[in-house]
Amino acid sequence: MRAQLRVLVVGILLGALVAAATAARPTPPPDMVVYKSASCGCCKQWVDYLKAKGYTVTSKDLDDAALASIKAELGVTRGVSSCHTAVIAGYVIEGHVPAGDIERLLREKPKVLGLAAPGMPGAAPGMDTSKDPYDVLTFDAKGTTTVFSHH
Repeated sequence: MRAQLRVLVVGILLGALVAAATAARPTPPPDMVVYKSASCGCCKQWVDYLKAKGYTVTSKDLDDAALASIKAELGVTRGVSSCHTAVIAGYVIEGHVPAGDIERLLREKPKVLGLAAPGMPGAAPGMDTSKDPYDVLTFDAKGTTTVFSHH
């Protein structure tokens, strides 16, 4: 009887340890596809930055016309446009958006098309050429934007 009780207790403890280890393991972010120009160095740096943050990124190098077509198809307007466009979990990520903002977007799941760091902010990941503050915006199909975060 004691041996059976000991086996039962050990089994319960092992089960609890496995459950705790599984719960503590972070879920990897979904895969991302980045559409960019082959000659753009800052786009490559942004992709490398995301990979270092744990993202699985597939880059697709396009000519300017094809990139413009993808942007139009995904609802990226001139007001939020930047040098590259990414898609993750049904959201569009335009430009040098920080990984923390992407993680927040995926966690909160707002009803928007995506996030944008319009233009090429010098302080954004992959640019790293200045300390000037910049905003990351949400955007929707109507072209409406709101400030998502300040950096």
